[in-house]
Amino acid sequence: MTGEEVLVPPIDETETLRQQLLQAQRLSSVGAIASSVAHEFNNILTTIINYSKLGQRGCTDPNQKQAFEKILKASQRAAAIVSGMLGFARNQSTTREYVDLIKLVEEVLLLTEKDLYKHRIQVEKRYHAAPKVPVIAGQIEQILVNLIINARQAMPNGGRLRVDIRQNDETEMAEIRIADTGVGISPEQLRMIFEPFYTTKNPDENGHGGTGLGLSVCRQIIEQHNGRIRVESVVGKGSTFTVKLPLKMPEE
Repeated sequence: MTGEEVLVPPIDETETLRQQLLQAQRLSSVGAIASSVAHEFNNILTTIINYSKLGQRGCTDPNQKQAFEKILKASQRAAAIVSGMLGFARNQSTTREYVDLIKLVEEVLLLTEKDLYKHRIQVEKRYHAAPKVPVIAGQIEQILVNLIINARQAMPNGGRLRVDIRQNDETEMAEIRIADTGVGISPEQLRMIFEPFYTTKNPDENGHGGTGLGLSVCRQIIEQHNGRIRVESVVGKGSTFTVKLPLKMPEE
């Protein structure tokens, strides 16, 4: 009897896939709710901002004016965070467009700022150039969030996160380097971290990490952009991930 051969995944791999699907479904539901709440919260902030400006114009007392300024600044910062979150959720485009890399990185840092502060992570930014790259913005944001959260998880007792942006005119590539001062990755693990289903950690209290797909997906997205990703790491000293993206559209 002849027939088509069917490859059945091992039981442990099937269970891993099932858990990843359940997690994705939960995150999708939470994301939809969070987007709705953020939209309503943004409307409230708009009201606070407008009345703060109105109060400033009609205020003559220096102390009251200073209070209005603090309310206005705090509200505007909150509105910027909410807008960034809504933009991240809505950015489902699959078309490449030229994007300001510094602006993209700043938006991601704004979204992850609270999480980094909570875990005592100091952020150091070094922008040596201001390249514009032809990318699908939402996908590159996904990569940067993933790398930043991974870096934070590698520093359980706090540390320093350094973000560098460079432009190499010879290779016509823009570079983003994300370096941490964390626990580092052993040579044995370093050879496996971009493989699907491989992970060195469990999900944290926020549900980040542990799927084993993060860096694998990052590599796929970057390669689809005709870019490259590499990693350097020293155990006990930290890791540096470098993402390289072309400065020109493929057809150019």
